[in-house]
Amino acid sequence: MRTTLFIAIPFIVLASACYVAWHLWKIAPQGWKLLPSGLFVLWMATMVASFIFIERVPVKAATVLYEVGNTWMIAFLYLLLIFLLADAASLCRILPRTLLRDSTAALLAVTGAVAAILFLGHLHYMHKYREELTITTDKPLEKPLTIVLASDLHLGYHNRRPELARWVDLINAEKPDLVLFGGDIVDMSMRPILEGRYQEEFRRIDAPVWAVLGNHEYYGDIESAERFYKDAGILLLKDSTASFKGVDVIGRNDLSYPCRAALHELSDSLEGFTILLDHQPSDLEEASQEGIDFQFSGHTHHGQVWPVSWITDAVFEKAWGHYRKGDTRYYISSGLGIWGSRVRVGTRSEYLVLHLTGPERKND
Repeated sequence: MRTTLFIAIPFIVLASACYVAWHLWKIAPQGWKLLPSGLFVLWMATMVASFIFIERVPVKAATVLYEVGNTWMIAFLYLLLIFLLADAASLCRILPRTLLRDSTAALLAVTGAVAAILFLGHLHYMHKYREELTITTDKPLEKPLTIVLASDLHLGYHNRRPELARWVDLINAEKPDLVLFGGDIVDMSMRPILEGRYQEEFRRIDAPVWAVLGNHEYYGDIESAERFYKDAGILLLKDSTASFKGVDVIGRNDLSYPCRAALHELSDSLEGFTILLDHQPSDLEEASQEGIDFQFSGHTHHGQVWPVSWITDAVFEKAWGHYRKGDTRYYISSGLGIWGSRVRVGTRSEYLVLHLTGPERKND
């Protein structure tokens, strides 16, 4: 079933793209028919070229291919929605059939609406939301802690080093005791990250930095990614645990890993306040059954753009935000960065500031 769906998706996308191109040809005024549809097809070709040639051209050219090509997918989505709704309204005789034919005004209205969505969605993405959570625990801590958590940075051809530097400044402004990353620090390709020496930005973080791998690290060069984290001063937790001032952090291998340890194998011997880093929020019940105090996950991006967010809400038990099962608290992050085009519609880019308080440990 999954194989059939995977094979069918390219044909569905191609058929939908032809539908949009045909509508752009139909809506354009006489004498200009080929211009909007031709530009749309050329834009789509840029997206295809970005997948084929992105690793074969200089980084600056690859960045342009990535940005332009992936932005096409967002424009395509909203053009498709507009034309589907218009056709449905025409069939229901709510709109006249001639409204979207040979009309300069209609062409400008449709393309202007999509351009506005892209522009405003980009501005929305560039604003980073600060989510705050305070948890009081009965388990002893060495002191009250401030922990900054973020996921899905997707550093690479689109989220570049200057953007990472801005994120590091936001993290340092919180004066954290500990920083935790929940996977997908790398988008896929290590080339722009290594050439840009992104590890130098991570070393500016004024706190210990721990992380787990996400699925995107496995899509690329996993060994190179792991070496990069070591150079960046990031402690990588791969089905392992680490302790910090009364907090026990469990880092699980991503589901992309062929064989990861069961959660009970990692948590049985822990006695402190337990934080679970698990990139994909695939089985939230497991953390509750094992008595985990707090789980942080990402991966979903909350769909990145509406109405894809409806799909993630349907697929995952919790696709974004605060959640609770029994005594276990959860936060599913929509991500600090983003995959593909730097546009968000109906979702947000965020990081979490966790304030953890409890009884202080008595010195022996």
